[in-house]
Amino acid sequence: MPSKVRVYGKAQNRTSLGIMHAYLVMYPQATVEDLRKAFPKADINPDSGMSEIFVHESDPDYKASSGWFFEKDDEVLVLQDGSKVAVCMMWTKASFDRLVKHAKLYDIEVAEFEKGQRGEKGGFRLEYLNGYVPPVAVVKKSNTWLWILLAALVVIAILVILLLMKGCQKPAEPQIVEVEKVVVVHDTLYVQQIEEIEKNFNAAEFVQGKADLSESAKFVLHDLAKIMQKNPQVRLRLEGHTSAEGDADFNQKLSEARAQAAVQFMVEHEGIDASRLEAVGKGSSELKNTDDPMAAENRRTEFIVLE
Repeated sequence: MPSKVRVYGKAQNRTSLGIMHAYLVMYPQATVEDLRKAFPKADINPDSGMSEIFVHESDPDYKASSGWFFEKDDEVLVLQDGSKVAVCMMWTKASFDRLVKHAKLYDIEVAEFEKGQRGEKGGFRLEYLNGYVPPVAVVKKSNTWLWILLAALVVIAILVILLLMKGCQKPAEPQIVEVEKVVVVHDTLYVQQIEEIEKNFNAAEFVQGKADLSESAKFVLHDLAKIMQKNPQVRLRLEGHTSAEGDADFNQKLSEARAQAAVQFMVEHEGIDASRLEAVGKGSSELKNTDDPMAAENRRTEFIVLE
């Protein structure tokens, strides 16, 4: 695929810092775990004396990293939650070449070093290529008030039940009702999470004739994987769909490829067991927009929760 971002640097270690900043621009919702997964130390190995490529401000050795990591305000990576991540500044020529090669996996390319003036501080700059426009991080609205309200309702219900139990001398009954209340709260939040993820995922359309996942679809699948990790009983069926244009046999195979692309991402990138996932191709048999069979919104992949 054509490169999306080009990094210009005036020094080897500053260029490596530019690569990390470019990745965070392309994936603004990335966590420090996502960064470590995207640039694994085992594959890149910046220097034999370095234990990590990234150090989060919550790590015990963050303050002790002076001289080994970029730590100034204009150098550190700032995550979506406002926390800071320091990037390793010790790069040998061999490890830097491995980093440059690895960055191509994310459509990031590195230009030749720019010449700086004597005494000038090394730096980097980014250039967006081929019409690429960086995504804007989506800030999810806080649901803290909802948690507080639900918790208050549960507490009130428990108090009422305890009073009734005391008057009727039925100690076993309130325990049963209390458990049911807690389960209802959990199930309601779980359903809301699934519905929100499903809405965002179904809105991610495919390029005509392609089975490549969009970046927005990958982030939604990442959120979906977190739900599956917390709920091991959940299984999913991913269904691929196409618009009605073109050959029916081709559309069927393309829809299967789109569903399989989502399954492969969940298994290889998110660590979900393949036995919990199904891939089904529907071709153009179930159009989302029946008034316009050729509409782009018909090129999609949807998921169904199986429990």
